[in-house]
Amino acid sequence: MTKLWGGRFQNSAEQWVDEFGASIGFDQELVMEDLDGSIAHVRMLGDSGILPSEDVSVILSGLASLKQKAENGELIYSVSEEDIHLNLEKMLIDLVGPVGGKLHTGRSRNDQVATDMHLFLKKRVGECIELIQSFQNTILIQAEAHVETIAPGYTHLQRAQPISFAHHLMAYFWMLERDKNRLIESLTRIDVSPLGAGALAGTTFPINRELAASYLGFGDVYANSMDAVSDRDFIVEFLSNASLIMMHLSRFAEEIILWSSQEFQFIELDDAFATGSSIMPQKKNPDMAELIRGKTGRVYGNLFSLLTTLKGLPLTYNKDMQEDKEGMFDTVQTLLGSLKIFESMVRTMTIQKERLHAAVHQDFSNATELADYLATKGMPFREAHEVTGKLVFLCIQRGIFLLDLPLIDLTQASTLIEEDIYEVLSPVAAVKRRNSLGGTGFDQVRFQIEKGKSLLE
Repeated sequence: MTKLWGGRFQNSAEQWVDEFGASIGFDQELVMEDLDGSIAHVRMLGDSGILPSEDVSVILSGLASLKQKAENGELIYSVSEEDIHLNLEKMLIDLVGPVGGKLHTGRSRNDQVATDMHLFLKKRVGECIELIQSFQNTILIQAEAHVETIAPGYTHLQRAQPISFAHHLMAYFWMLERDKNRLIESLTRIDVSPLGAGALAGTTFPINRELAASYLGFGDVYANSMDAVSDRDFIVEFLSNASLIMMHLSRFAEEIILWSSQEFQFIELDDAFATGSSIMPQKKNPDMAELIRGKTGRVYGNLFSLLTTLKGLPLTYNKDMQEDKEGMFDTVQTLLGSLKIFESMVRTMTIQKERLHAAVHQDFSNATELADYLATKGMPFREAHEVTGKLVFLCIQRGIFLLDLPLIDLTQASTLIEEDIYEVLSPVAAVKRRNSLGGTGFDQVRFQIEKGKSLLE
């Protein structure tokens, strides 16, 4: 079968070569974007007087028909036509006759595919932003319900200081806020039209690129035709932003996995986000959190893959750049799915307040309170640190905690210690007092929750 570009070729490739080089197996994902781009292009050709209105009407009618079939899943693609662009152009010619061949006037597959990917990412990044906002709202709801739920805070995965559980949750809210802002800011580089740049040098036809861009809702057009068809920075940037989001989700997933374990028992996941064992009837495995943690690696891989593909490419288009799509599609699917799952998982999880309360009363996370108490009474902090450390060691020897120490043991360690120390060592009091800006004190946590709400509004 003669290809649409095959005029100068005398021999055809064998089928297996065509199959290796074809991208239709994955770039059919761009079908709606490709049709929208063609509709905008042919409208511009008509408005610019390049095509007569009767040809434009016939082509637009054919494209509308193909779009309807695409929406209904009725299009059948062929490897022999290589990619989504040639498949649709062949379908259009079959549908409306030779006039369909005029659609490609003043453009190339090079600017066509770049336009498709800009349109695709613009829409999908918008969906990501909406899902992040929904997830942030869920975090706010859970945080507001647990401002005064006290939990152990950790460094080195060792008990460090008591905190508000809401404060811990809100840390992820702010990570997601940065993620969202990066995506929003990236839209300024995604929202640029390459359409009309041609293969690399523009076109001799008197096209109106700004008009075509306006039909597609683009905010700007590329100023350089070579840059327009070779630029994949916007995809690399998306993959980089997606990697950061997945890294944040993976960190949260790790904590979900720990918190739901028998050793912690800080939360219980809804059954919808856990699975059982084929051999151990008692098991409730946090599979969705584990899977998101695992999928982070593939998103990283897609970023590194594209960076490697692009690193030595001369301007402008090279067949290597066909490798820009599968990783992008996979990352979009992975990211959207992970955000949906995580939002529902956090929304439906049960926080075990009694277990958290018990945990902060059976550790030494209030030791800093004792050191600070002595420092406020005039003892140098390094000396206060040493005194407290010796009292912790005494407790370890006796198998008790600081709140269990008799006052006589405390006063023997320092005459500065008085009976009010027991209130100071209370985990609730310890958290409540930490009201420095951004701290875990209840008032500060409520302040950041309100700030988060105002950002979402």
